[in-house]
Parts: sequence; structure tokens; C-alpha cells
Amino acid sequence: MQFLLAFVVLAPLVGAVAALLPAPPGLKGTGPDQAVLRHGVTVTGAVLAATLLLAAGFDHDHPSKMQATTDISWIPALHVRIHLGIDGISLPLLVLTALLTFLCALYSYFKPPEGPSPKAFVALVLALESGTLATFAVLDLVLFFLAFEMVLIPMYFLIARWGGAGRQAAAWKFILYTLLGSVIMLLGLLLIGLKSGTFDMVALATDNGRGLATSVQVIAVLAIGIGLAVKTPMWPLHSWLPDAHTAAPTVGSVLLAGVLLKMGTYGFVRILLPAAPDGMHTFAPYLAAFAVVGIVYGSLACLALARPGSKGDLKRLIAYSSVGHMGFVLLGIASMTPTGVNGALFANIAHGLITGLLFFLVGAVKDRCGTADLDTLSGATGAALYGRAPRLGGLLAFAAIASLGLPGLAGFWGEMLALFGSFDPADGLSRPAFLTFMAIAAFGTLLTAAYMLIVVRRVCMGDTGAKREEPRLADVQAYEFATWTPLVALTVLAGLWPAVLLGLTDPAVQKLLAGGKS
Repeated sequence: MQFLLAFVVLAPLVGAVAALLPAPPGLKGTGPDQAVLRHGVTVTGAVLAATLLLAAGFDHDHPSKMQATTDISWIPALHVRIHLGIDGISLPLLVLTALLTFLCALYSYFKPPEGPSPKAFVALVLALESGTLATFAVLDLVLFFLAFEMVLIPMYFLIARWGGAGRQAAAWKFILYTLLGSVIMLLGLLLIGLKSGTFDMVALATDNGRGLATSVQVIAVLAIGIGLAVKTPMWPLHSWLPDAHTAAPTVGSVLLAGVLLKMGTYGFVRILLPAAPDGMHTFAPYLAAFAVVGIVYGSLACLALARPGSKGDLKRLIAYSSVGHMGFVLLGIASMTPTGVNGALFANIAHGLITGLLFFLVGAVKDRCGTADLDTLSGATGAALYGRAPRLGGLLAFAAIASLGLPGLAGFWGEMLALFGSFDPADGLSRPAFLTFMAIAAFGTLLTAAYMLIVVRRVCMGDTGAKREEPRLADVQAYEFATWTPLVALTVLAGLWPAVLLGLTDPAVQKLLAGGKS
């Protein structure tokens, strides 16, 4: 188990270096480009297999216990250690990351990205995977920061070199926002580590803030929270996200929405809730307020983009929907209850599956129609997917309905539990305030249903009066079916059998909120 976890974290990094080397003569296939894309599928497939073995060997009877741990002294003078481990909170995120990266590599093999040499593309995707997996596996604050930062440069180049119109400005906006947030976050991490005498997350969770003065906790939560909120993204620190998603290639959008956004919310749960509970208690109402504003704001922005005549971009609309969905995650965390935090973790995974699928589908629509402009897609010469590519239209409708939180699909449970957490927040938090937040968030679910149904009607059916005699579009190809089927299946499985995920997260969350006591 220790070897498997180390392999999962390090193999993509080794694979990224190997991708830049010349391909062995016997493995070139039709050329070096095909060889390096095949290399990406092989490495990400091996990492996914190792992650599934790790999940199979995980002690599901004790998900609150740190397992597959490695603990080696690295910088003794600062008490920094190479400490790895997984529990019921981090394991689902590891599997999600490995799965989405493998599916992106598989998709890119059959549909190579337009841009520079695939060598750099594959190396960047693998480096991104390594940094993300490390973020969810490390148990030291310094290592967490290094892994958190490791993903920035690969994503910057994926947007800047392989993106669409406006990619340079979007890439700069992405990296400047996240770097500024990270600098502030580093100060908070150092404050906690130096004041408590350890950077070890397990020790900090067990201490449960008893070794830190309330004033120190408040400052640390403010500093770390800003850095995490940028990556989440929380309103009003979200403005880099729509531009980045709109400009990014399909694979970049899938990884950005499906994996990178989860790093911010994971930091709130893994670091701030257990290590600085008094500071979180102080800021919880403000975090909840920003969360519900984000829910309503994201939905209203989507409605504006979906309106006929607005020239709204479908990728941009899905990006704004992420602001709303991640608002539910933050609301669950702000409740500081097991119910709310479990809902936040469930919504994290559901959002990764559903929004990853949505960006795959929108990328496919854009490839076939040459545009993601909603007015064009729904006009007289628009997509009308039900008639021109029925399987693609059906999948897009499925993903949209899952995104709006239909009961029986994965999107429902996380949002419902986050609302339940707000209905009865932790002791000391204002219940009237959280009941207000709950009501506003519930209204946001209605807005979500409104814009998603508008998108389905316009893209899949076409606007009233649209011609139906347009030639058929290429329907779902075999490689697309292979890429998207796991996401559809897991969305249904998580919706019908939520205990699979909640059985992992609940004991770990209970222990985390109880100060390291099971």
C-alpha cells in the first residue's frame, strides 16, 4: 500500500520526463506524435490501475484511519517531513483525478490537440496529474503548498499554447490570480506551522487548534482561506475561471473543472476545519454568505448567457455554472457539521464527474459545429442535436439534468446535504443566518434548473422556427463512447447508491471535526 501510493504520486512525474525523450524505435507506431500520445495513455492507465488497487486494498472498515502512510524526515530544522497517507476523504479524490486524467489522455490519443508538438502537451498533462494527486496525498503543510503550486505552470501552458481565442490573456489571468492567492496562503501555512511547532496535518488535526491562540487562528484562516478561495473559486475571486475555461482546450477544461477546483475545497476540509476550528467558526458566516452569493450570481450569469440574442458561449456558461456548484460545496463546509461537510465532499466528486462530462460534450459539439456560440447552435442552421446527432443530444441532456440536481443522479445528494447542514449548523453559529443562507441556496437550485433546461431546449431542439432539414452531424464515435461512458455510469451509480461514497467520507469527517478522535 505504501509503494502503491508513492507510485501513484511519482509515476506521472517520471512519465512527464520520459515523454520529452525520443521514443524507442519499436514503439513509434506511425510516428513520434502517436508514440507520445500512446505513452500518455499508458502512464495514466497505469496510475489509474494503481489507484484502483489502492482503493481495493483500503481498509473500508476503518476509513477514518490514515492508511498507506509514509513518514520520512526531510528538513529536520523546520520539522518538515515527507508524509503521505490517505483516508476516506482523500481516496475518492485520488480515484477521480486518476480517472479523469486517463480519460483525457485517451480522448487526446484519438483526437490530438491542435497546437504545438504533442510531446509538451503529454508532459504537461502528466505533470499536472502528479501535482494534483500529491495535493490529495501529502500530510505536511509545506508539501501541500508545493504540490498545490505544482499544477499552476502546466495549466498555464495548456491554456496559453493549446487554447482558443483569447488564450494568452486568459492564461495570464489564471496564473496571476492563483499565484497571488498562493502567496497569501503560504503566509498562513507558515504561521500555523511555526506557532504550533509542526507542519504535520495529522498532528495539527489531533491538536484541534488547542496549541494556537484564537487570534492566530483567525489570521491563519483569513490568509489560507483567500488562497483556497481563489482556486475553488469563490465569488468574488472567481473572475479568472470563465476566461480560462472559454480559452482552454477541451482536455484543459475537463481537468480544470473536474480536478483543480477540488484542491481549494479539499484544503478547507483537510487543513482549516481541524487545525483552526476557532478561526473557521469566526469566518463561517462570511464564507456561507459568499457561497450563496456565488450560487445565485453564477446562475444569473448563466441565464444571461443562455438568453436568445446574447451571443453566449456554451463553454463560458458551463464555467459560470461551476461557480454556483462550488458555492454549495463552500456552504456545506461553512456549516461545520458532519452533514454539511459530507455533502460538500459528495458535491465535489459529483461536480467532477458531471462537469467533466459536460465539457467533453461541449467540446464535441464545438468540433462538429465549429462554434460554441449558443445563438448559432440554436438558430436556423444550428445544432438541433436530437435530429442531427441524437446520441450526442441525449448525452448532453443527461449531463445537463444531472447538473441541475435531479434526484437519482449524483448532483442531487451533495447539494441536499449541504442544505441540511445549513438547516442545523454547528453550535455557536447563528441558525437564523444559516436558515437564510439555506433559503437563498435553495432558490439557486431553481435558477440552475432554469438555465440548464434552456440550454437543452436551444441546443438539442433548436429555437422555434429552426429548420429541421439540416444534414446530420457525426454522432458519438467509438472513442468518445469509451471516454464518456465511465462518467455516465458513475453519475448514475453515485446517485442511486450514495452510501458508496458517504460510507468512506462520514467516519473520516466525524473524526476530523472531533479533533482526531474517532
